[in-house]
Amino acid sequence: MSSIPTLLRALSGETLARPPVWFMRQAGRTLPEYRALRETTPDFISFCLDPEKAAEATLQPMRRFPLSAAIVFADILLLPRALGQDVWFEAGEGPRLAALPPIEKLRAELDASTDRLSAVGETLKIVRAKLEPERALIGFAGAPWTVATYMLEGGSSDREKARTYAYTNPKELDALLDVLVEGTVRYMAMQARSGAQVLKIFESWAENLPEDLFERIVIGPHKRIVEGLRAAGVTGPIIGFPRGASSLAELYAAKSGVDCVALDVGADAAAGRRIQKIKTIQGNLDPLLLRAGGPALDARVDQLIEQWASGPYIFNLGHGLLPDTPIPHIERALSRITGG
Repeated sequence: MSSIPTLLRALSGETLARPPVWFMRQAGRTLPEYRALRETTPDFISFCLDPEKAAEATLQPMRRFPLSAAIVFADILLLPRALGQDVWFEAGEGPRLAALPPIEKLRAELDASTDRLSAVGETLKIVRAKLEPERALIGFAGAPWTVATYMLEGGSSDREKARTYAYTNPKELDALLDVLVEGTVRYMAMQARSGAQVLKIFESWAENLPEDLFERIVIGPHKRIVEGLRAAGVTGPIIGFPRGASSLAELYAAKSGVDCVALDVGADAAAGRRIQKIKTIQGNLDPLLLRAGGPALDARVDQLIEQWASGPYIFNLGHGLLPDTPIPHIERALSRITGG
């Protein structure tokens, strides 16, 4: 048997007898041991930037489940904080961000931003030293458009303000995206140097964008990130997740430069097969179905594996694991996926 992690084999374009599997948001929330660990540090950002605790959160699901890869415990809003925008989390309310600093101030913080995120690199080093060699380690960052929506709106919302800003202030948005592209390249390159074998770009808010805007604020920045990482000497595979892209996912696959396209819940089988002709695909079990469990879960797991078995495929969810997902449902799905 190959000593190369199955995730890396799939990302290189290999079609495997059973797909590798990992779940978005597998680190944390669902596990009682995570909730106990989380209580030791009330402030969420402080928890994310504590390498020992973040490493433990990363490794907890790896001890419980036969997952093919670990993903570092962090948050996509660590980057705007490193660039000088105040970021905090309120219990039961989610992230909050202060007013957007001037672009010149954000740009001036680029050199210092990676040092301010060095704790994430330390987390990766700890995890890589403890993780079995046959299991891959994933680093990640939020995509520039998604991160920009939080920076512009001050937290979670329907994104209407940010989308309107994209039309009314195109030069200003492009300048913000340029800073985020550069900061993301530096941040992800540091993660690769620290032991991340795979990098993932999370575009959580790619929905409801017309094609021209999608190309400008999603595909363009992702392509520049990939190019920047390659120029920085990063050779490992890169996964892109344009959640909500719908039919534009195929355009994204063709133009973004990523090695793998993560498909959301709404992606159909035929589109996935078309993308598989040029890229590895990942996805796309509904997290709500995993939470619900039962015969419908079994049938959908089997269906996903069958419909994409003829090409390079990674089993995953179409969005993040829900906090109240019963652990037996996760165990049951993983047993079916792995054939265990």
